Amino acid sequence: MKKLFIPFVLLFVLIISACSNSSTGKKESSAAEKSKSDTITYQSENGPVEVPAHPKRVVVLSSFAGNVMALDVNLVGVDSWSKMNPRFESKLKDAEEVSDENIEKIIELNPDLIIGLSNIKNVDKLNKIAPTVTYTYGKVDYLTQHLEIGKLLNKEKEAQAWIDDFKQRAQAAGEEIKAKIGPDATVSVVEKFDKQIYVFGDNWGRGTEILYQEMKLNMPEKVKEMALKDGYYALSPEVLSEYTGDYLVISKNQDADNSYQATETYKNIPAVKNNHVLEVNAKEFYFNDPLTLDFQLDTFKKSFLGN
Repeated sequence: MKKLFIPFVLLFVLIISACSNSSTGKKESSAAEKSKSDTITYQSENGPVEVPAHPKRVVVLSSFAGNVMALDVNLVGVDSWSKMNPRFESKLKDAEEVSDENIEKIIELNPDLIIGLSNIKNVDKLNKIAPTVTYTYGKVDYLTQHLEIGKLLNKEKEAQAWIDDFKQRAQAAGEEIKAKIGPDATVSVVEKFDKQIYVFGDNWGRGTEILYQEMKLNMPEKVKEMALKDGYYALSPEVLSEYTGDYLVISKNQDADNSYQATETYKNIPAVKNNHVLEVNAKEFYFNDPLTLDFQLDTFKKSFLGN
C-alpha cells in the first residue's frame, strides 16, 4: 500500500503544481496585457516614445496648454505664458506655474507626461520624471500640430473632429468677410513688444492663421516680403504705415509703452483714419490652440461682420 501511496501523492502534488503554474502564468499574462494596454507608443519627431494611454497628470512647459485642455486632459503644471492668459485662468486655477528649470517642483507634481517645445532645457532630467515629448515650433502647420497632440494624448479622433469643424467655420466666415470688405482688401497684424513693433506673417499666433490661412484675407505686399518667411518682422513706429493694410489688428499689451498710438504718424495711417482698427488683448491672443482659435474667430466675426 505504501508503494502505491507515494506515487499517488507525488502525482497529486504535480497536478496541483501544474495548476498553480498555469494560474500564475495566466495572471502574469493578464498583468502584462493590462500593462501593455496602459501605454501607447507615440511617434515623436525624436523617435518612438512610450506614453500613458490615458494621461491623468500632464505638465506643459511651453505653448500647448490650450491643446491639452481642449481635449479634456488634466493639467497639473503649465508655463508662465499660459498661466497669465485671462482666457485660461479658470481652467488653470489648480495648475502650478513651472518652467524647464523647476525640476524639484515638477517632481512634486508627479506628472505622467511632460510636453514642451524642442528648445526647452533639462530634457534628460525631465525624461527621468515622466515621458517627455517635444515639438519644434512651425515644423508642422498649426492644425497638424493639434492633431499630433491628439495622437499623443490618445485622442486623435476628437482632435480631427475639431479641426474639420473649425476649418469649415473659419472658411465660411472668411467668405462673408471678403464679401463685405472686398476681395482685394488687406489686413495687417502688429504687436508692440519692448521697444519694437512687430508685424506678423501667417503662422505666428495673434489670429494670423485664421486671417491668412483659413479666411484667405490678403496680406500687404511689404508684410509678405519681410515677415512671411520668418513669421514676424521688427520695425519702428515711423514706418508702420508702410506695413499697414486696409485693416489693422493690434495685439496690445496694456503694460507696454503704447505711446506710438498718440502720434500724428499713427493717427494719419489710412486704416486708423477710417476706423478700421481692431485692438485685442495680446495675452489672450498669443497662441493658436483650439480654445484660443475659437475665441479669435468669434472676435474677428464680431469686428468685421458685427455678429
